[in-house]
Amino acid sequence: MSHPFIARTRALLPRASDWQTARRHPRQNLLAGLTVSLVALPLALAFGVASGAGAGAGLVTAIVAGAVAAVFGGSNLQVSGPTGAMTVVLIPVVHRFGVDGVLTVGLLAGAILVLAAVLRLGRAARYLPAPVIEGFTAGIAVVIVLQQVPAALGAAGGGDKAWQSAWSAVRHFAADPHPWPLAIALGVAAVMLAGVHWRPGVPFSLLAIAVVAVTARLTHLPVVRIGSLPEGLSAPSLGFLDPGSIGTLLPSALAVAALGALESLLSATVADGMTVGQRHDPDRELFGQGLANLVVPLFGGVPATAAIARTAVNVRSGGNSRLAACTHALGLAAVVYLAAPWVSQIPVAALAGVLIATCVQMVEVGSLATLARATRSDAVVLAATFAVTVAVDLVTAVTVGIAVAVVLALRAVARSSQLEQVPLDAADHAAEEFELLSRNIVAYRLDGPLFFAAAHRFLLELTEVADVRVIILRLSRLTTVDATGAHVLGDAISRLEHRGITVLLSGIRPQHGQVLRRLGVAEHLRRDGLIFRDTPAAIGYARTLLGAADPIGQPAAP
Repeated sequence: MSHPFIARTRALLPRASDWQTARRHPRQNLLAGLTVSLVALPLALAFGVASGAGAGAGLVTAIVAGAVAAVFGGSNLQVSGPTGAMTVVLIPVVHRFGVDGVLTVGLLAGAILVLAAVLRLGRAARYLPAPVIEGFTAGIAVVIVLQQVPAALGAAGGGDKAWQSAWSAVRHFAADPHPWPLAIALGVAAVMLAGVHWRPGVPFSLLAIAVVAVTARLTHLPVVRIGSLPEGLSAPSLGFLDPGSIGTLLPSALAVAALGALESLLSATVADGMTVGQRHDPDRELFGQGLANLVVPLFGGVPATAAIARTAVNVRSGGNSRLAACTHALGLAAVVYLAAPWVSQIPVAALAGVLIATCVQMVEVGSLATLARATRSDAVVLAATFAVTVAVDLVTAVTVGIAVAVVLALRAVARSSQLEQVPLDAADHAAEEFELLSRNIVAYRLDGPLFFAAAHRFLLELTEVADVRVIILRLSRLTTVDATGAHVLGDAISRLEHRGITVLLSGIRPQHGQVLRRLGVAEHLRRDGLIFRDTPAAIGYARTLLGAADPIGQPAAP
């Protein structure tokens, strides 16, 4: 093992400085952690149910991942646990491989995240385009809402995709309507959304669920309840792991790891923006999330990631150290050990209402509208990412969004390259310019990049030049040349020479000259002394070539 690798791994481990803020403000962080635990309880239950692994799995995930990621992660503000985005990926895994498959996927995803941290891949998230992120987030919100339709209607859903399951539930509900689940879901969602604007610091989700649970219990409403919860954390076990299934589950694990990395790093960035002086370490954050996902399956929990909603509550409540996130985990553990029988009576429809309200809050309509109006390219990327997220899956959506953004960016860069016939510089004297033009000598300047996306247009423009005797290509403002661009330049020179036009090059930058030499482009021009350091030298040679006065300059190797 190399020394740089050891140093890189050590840099990911916890350090004493992580807890300096906690020692300065312990009471403030303890109170913030307890506040977050009140908000996180219904979310953990809801996301556990939504994932298909059960409410207990969601609660265990929030406890274990919340503690491990707080200690080993790269942010002082993050609060981790099950999230809605993760449930979107996990539901197909549950349907195909059962809960054991989900646990195996979580374990593999944790290992992938740890490897990504060691390889320092955390910084790559900063290059994601804003329209991809916003379209992805809005699409996730829609998918989660669609996933809650069966529970909210008290009807069975069907189909691999969320929209298929929602449509199936709507049809079943229309044939045999059950009003109570729908009333409960809409009531809880309405209370949460109204409460956010009235008293943002009050955990209305927990209050609404408590009222609904007590009412349902006293009136014996015909609604589906969460059911039994674990009354403590089970001993760690690898009994779920089937080595033979690893290859089959690896694609799902890669999707979970990619989603976990994306959501965690985005959440950390948002948290930094809500504070002054806080900056997360992206590689340590991946490391912490990776360890959390390695440990959580051992206790029966589902894959976890940092949660923007809970992290935001933490920051707004005054949390500024890892102590707050650890306190949140301890608060949820107390619920498991002290209140599991009561929590098991919560109607599933109430949790659906919690998730519906959470998704409404996830979507920043103003931000989406601003991006859609910014440029046509941003609007296309936003719409493509959103549509693929809802219709296909999350990882495909991010891939498509990035691909569309790259193609449109290359298109814009290619359009910025110009081939322009230009007047000679002031130092070349206007009178001489007219003399040169009368002798059929023209100068063209290449501005911007000459790479694969712009090369074809360059070739068409240059080879359509009207009949002249000498063309001077001024390359001093060329910013980039790749292999395709160099070959196209050589092809254009050959076509012009085939028409009897002499081509001179001037102002080639050293790095561009190296590319041309390596590819053997314009080698005959270099051999014949037709490449010049600057334009005046090329002009002088052109005048001499056409029998004009004494040359202004002499040929020079680039």
